[in-house]
Formats: sequence, C-alpha cells, structure tokens
Amino acid sequence: MLWSNRSRAAGHSDGGAALLDQPDAADLGADAMPAATIPVVHPPAERYSLHFWVRYSFAEYVNFMWEHGGYLIRRRHVRWPMGVYLRLKSTLSAATHFVLLQRGKRTYEFQIDQHGIVRTSDTGVSLIDWNDVQRIRTYSKGFMMILKRGTLPIPFRCLNKDEVSAMRGIVEARAAGELQFRAS
Repeated sequence: MLWSNRSRAAGHSDGGAALLDQPDAADLGADAMPAATIPVVHPPAERYSLHFWVRYSFAEYVNFMWEHGGYLIRRRHVRWPMGVYLRLKSTLSAATHFVLLQRGKRTYEFQIDQHGIVRTSDTGVSLIDWNDVQRIRTYSKGFMMILKRGTLPIPFRCLNKDEVSAMRGIVEARAAGELQFRAS
C-alpha cells in the first residue's frame, strides 16, 4: 500500500521503530477501534463427527434388508403378491451375500464427518462422499444410509445415546441439504 489516511504515531522518526513499539491509545488516531474479542465459532459440520465400530449379526442384517425391501416396494407401489415375492427375493439375496462375503466375521470401522463417510475393514477402505448418499432412513434396528450404489446399515446397538442423537442430527442435516459438500 502506497498511502494511508491514518496519522503517524507521534514521537517516532523512523517507520521501523513505530511498528515494533506499542503505541498509546492517544497515538492511534481518530479512526482507531479498541481491540475486540473474537468469538470462537465452530462450523456446524463439526457436530457431525462420529467414530464407531460395527460387527453385523445375520439376523440383524436380514432384518435391515427386509425392512428396506418393504420400503422400496411401497415406494414403487408394487402390490400383493408380486410385492411379497420381490421382498422375499431381495432379502434372500442379501442374506446369501452376507454369508458368502463373510460379513458376520468382519468388524467395520466407521468415521462419519462433514466430508463424508469412511468405512474401514480388513478388506480395505471405502470413501463415500455426501453427494453419494441419496437418503438416510431410520428403521427399527438402526439407520440405513441409502447410497447411489448400495446401502450402509448402522445398528443402534453400536452407538451410544450421544451418537444416536448426533446421527439423528446428520439425518436432519442431510434432509435439509446441509451436508452436500463440493468435491475437493
């Protein structure tokens, strides 16, 4: 900056010394403001940080898939008897995959924050952006994150009371569109 409308501090002939000394309040000039405290404001996304582990049981996983199949069938307005057939078929298919992929033997570590979801297991790491999460539903056994490709069931038993309320906050924020971040 080549010029300033502030008056120079009195009593200092060289500019370098004026920067090092603390001037008196009278030397600051007419446009000087008193020092203000800056409040610490946490971004709203920090309240969405969760870290937990999940080991699915067969009955719990099948229950999630049964409820989710019912949701999909109601959403697509499929009636009886085709609705029952499709629900049984999808649940049996999910149960078969659960057994074949040995999901009951794996422990999954979840890290959920404002950037997305990180799921880690012995087979690798899955990074899921919030833009890939289409919907989060609440079922009788827990939460179901519906992704563009697949689902992530999160049982209530793996979360404590505070984490359940934080997860409900994530559900509300996601429904409000607050957790849609730009890809970096």
